[in-house]
Amino acid sequence: METIDEHLVRQLSEWSAGAPAPADPSPDVEVDAGLLLDYFDAQIQSRHLDLALRWLQSKREGFYTIGSSGHESNAAVALALRPTDPALLHYRSGGFYAARAGQVPGSTPVTDVLHSAAASRRDPISGGRHKVFGHRELNIIPQTSTIASHLPRAMGMAFALDRGVGDTGYPADAVVVCSFGDASANHSTAAGALNAVGWAAHQGLGMPVLFVCEDNGIGISTRSPHGWVDRMLSALPGLDYTAADGTDPVRLLAVAAETAHRVRAGRRPAVLHLRTVRFMGHAGSDAELAYRSRSEILADYARDPLLATAAVLARRGILAPAESLARYEQARKLVMDQAEAMLGRVERLPDAAAVTGPLTERRTDRVGAAAARAGAGREKVFGGRLPEARGPLTLAQSVNAALHDALLTWPQAQVFGEDVARKGGVYGATRGLRKAFGANRVFDTLLDEQTILGVALGGALAGTLPIPEIQYLAYLHNAEDQLRGEAASLRFFSDGQYGNGMVVRIAGLAYQKGFGGHFHNDNSVAVLRDIPGLALAVASHPATAPALLRQCLALAEQEKRVCVFLEPIALYHTRDLHTDGDGGWLARYAPPDEWAAGEAPLGQVRTVRDGGDLALVTFGNGVPMSLRVAGTLAAERGAGTRVVDLQWLAPLPAASLLAALDGVPRVLVVDETRAGGGVSEAVVAALVDAGYPGRISRVNSVDSYVPLGPAADHVLLGEHDVLTAARALLD
Repeated sequence: METIDEHLVRQLSEWSAGAPAPADPSPDVEVDAGLLLDYFDAQIQSRHLDLALRWLQSKREGFYTIGSSGHESNAAVALALRPTDPALLHYRSGGFYAARAGQVPGSTPVTDVLHSAAASRRDPISGGRHKVFGHRELNIIPQTSTIASHLPRAMGMAFALDRGVGDTGYPADAVVVCSFGDASANHSTAAGALNAVGWAAHQGLGMPVLFVCEDNGIGISTRSPHGWVDRMLSALPGLDYTAADGTDPVRLLAVAAETAHRVRAGRRPAVLHLRTVRFMGHAGSDAELAYRSRSEILADYARDPLLATAAVLARRGILAPAESLARYEQARKLVMDQAEAMLGRVERLPDAAAVTGPLTERRTDRVGAAAARAGAGREKVFGGRLPEARGPLTLAQSVNAALHDALLTWPQAQVFGEDVARKGGVYGATRGLRKAFGANRVFDTLLDEQTILGVALGGALAGTLPIPEIQYLAYLHNAEDQLRGEAASLRFFSDGQYGNGMVVRIAGLAYQKGFGGHFHNDNSVAVLRDIPGLALAVASHPATAPALLRQCLALAEQEKRVCVFLEPIALYHTRDLHTDGDGGWLARYAPPDEWAAGEAPLGQVRTVRDGGDLALVTFGNGVPMSLRVAGTLAAERGAGTRVVDLQWLAPLPAASLLAALDGVPRVLVVDETRAGGGVSEAVVAALVDAGYPGRISRVNSVDSYVPLGPAADHVLLGEHDVLTAARALLD
């Protein structure tokens, strides 16, 4: 069967020999000849890069063959925008990349793409970690093989550009562009993001984002129902809808320019429905004949966007068919010469080394500066009642005070989520923040966790320091890919050039009496511990929670880390430790001039109680539980029990833990998460790997969902379980 390359060359040759080129589909629309030539050059560069990537694969020097052939009309979108407009691109955006690079002198799009597909260290965006369209100087933010997972980020970035919080790094009238495929438009992530954009626009909020749906009518092998994408996209509330065809280059250039101008000037969102065609299958390994007929594939050749542009160039007297063919062949030579020059010379990473190492074991120098800045304006922010003068505080009160100080300290910080503003949070942890700092910095979102994290993802790229709240730990599972696939991966796939510094606050864990069930008593953190580069801290006591939160904020700002700050709901309003009225779980709030002195180095465990016979290693709710058990063991046996609070569950502070256990012959890991997939598995493995010489045991909650009411006690780890296990270890 004739290939698309052979078909194009044959068709241009026939036109050169006198066969008539097709009629201009939009003779009434004017276009600048130079713009049309730039468009054609970007298209043919993209096409030859697709061919070169398959050739590199045949030589075992290329590792990526999902191409842009048939989608080259997306170059018109790049030409309608400015190179200062941030772009989040679909993996078939080769034409866009070539056109955007053509707008920036000194760019090298051919070598960029070749090195990226070859996993070469000279890939300018990922350093050889993956094939992505991205470049810092081109303002193209790298996305992996996304199935609409980047749309919430695009929404969040557009939202942040017009909020006036922090230095965005982009012009005041910048527009966010985000491309995706017709099959991806059906994904729940796309539906949520598009709904959130419309929801914001409906309220008159600035939302300068241009979504481009590149519709080739098929998702790998599954056809999009005829008319479905048009109906779905055109019915989106709050978004302007425009359709264009890739086989009508002049009208497409005009429509793209008009749509981009409308988004830029009106700060309102739009969808450009770009009809395309897909050539050469989904990827190099795709046997397209298994689900499409030969005649159907060949019939699509007539819709080749390169031929459509060449025909218009000929009809308008800008470029004769023979000149278009010469231009096409010249581009082939340029691309293939560079591809051939790479053979056997590609330097690759020795491993998949991430830019996601352990927490830096140093004091966060930002905290010192934070303390100095926090002093100004505190009286007003706290309404004349400074938290350090209020007496001992609960965990919820100390977190609330720390958030007030954080927003005062970091002027680019924002707190947002469900019910966090007017209500002040379900448990009062954000009470008073909106009144003190205003709706621009503390605001309620719609009820969608993907949107909450998308606002954070986009805001982090636009100069804010996001502090989103997920109302309950179980709710995170609705949107966990926004952390795993988008937030934490960006530093890896951009070789550290981009980051998503944020602190995600989550109310979670179990032991709420008379309330809960699975969705409010979730004791699973496995998904968070499995994300490379993500830092997971768990608060336990009001004396240490504020410093731990500030360390997360400093990590997010300085290292662009994705941090999760887990707050145990059952400890929010706890006041006592051993007996009613003892106030053992209250603490004084430290004023700014004490922050630096009281801050432990990053990634360190905390020894809460000392003892030499047994160590209880724990976190969260396990800390007060273990302290009570330690008191019982001392009373009944005279045993000295050391209690160690991990504080950081990811990366696990193994070296600090081993040092804290020095001289103790027995360790019991007290883990409120489940036996399977829980924290204790990692702790025990870390101790064994480090050669801890003593006896090790663990005690956990049951591998079960958490039921409602008193039945929860049958599956959750209790003090009796800890005491029984500790006695057995001492015996």
